[in-house]
Amino acid sequence: MSYPICDMRLLGIDHGEARIGLAISDEAETVARPLPIVIHHTARAADAEAIAQLATEHGVGKIIIGLPTDDEGQIGHQARKVQRWAEALKTATTIPIEFWDESLSSLEARESRKQKKRKGNDHLVDAEAAAFILQSYLDSHR
Repeated sequence: MSYPICDMRLLGIDHGEARIGLAISDEAETVARPLPIVIHHTARAADAEAIAQLATEHGVGKIIIGLPTDDEGQIGHQARKVQRWAEALKTATTIPIEFWDESLSSLEARESRKQKKRKGNDHLVDAEAAAFILQSYLDSHR
C-alpha cells in the first residue's frame, strides 16, 4: 500500500499544567517524533507566540492540539482551559489548528518511558505525550 507524499509537517501539542509538550511529523505525515524543546507556561500570548514561531521554523502546515476529555468523551474544565489557550494560538498564527482526543496520552508516555527504563528528563514525558497524540491523529487519517 502506498501513501501520498505531502510536503508539510504536522505539529502535535500536549498542553499540560506546567509545560507544553511538542511533537512533529515527518513530511509524509506518517511518523510522529517528540521535539526535545521545553515550553514552560508563562502567559497564553507568550506561549502562543513561541509555538507559532517554532511551527513556522519547522514548516508546519497544521497544528494538532490534544484535547482532554472525560471517560464519556465530554469536555470538562481542563479541556476548556486548552480551548481558551488555543484561541491565543489562533491569533498568533494562520496555520490551521485541529483538536484531537488525547485520552491517556500522558499515561502512555510515562508507561513507555518506564518500559524503556528512561529516568529523569521529566519534560520529555510531555513531548512523548504530544507524539502519542500526533501519532494517533496520523494513524486515523491514513
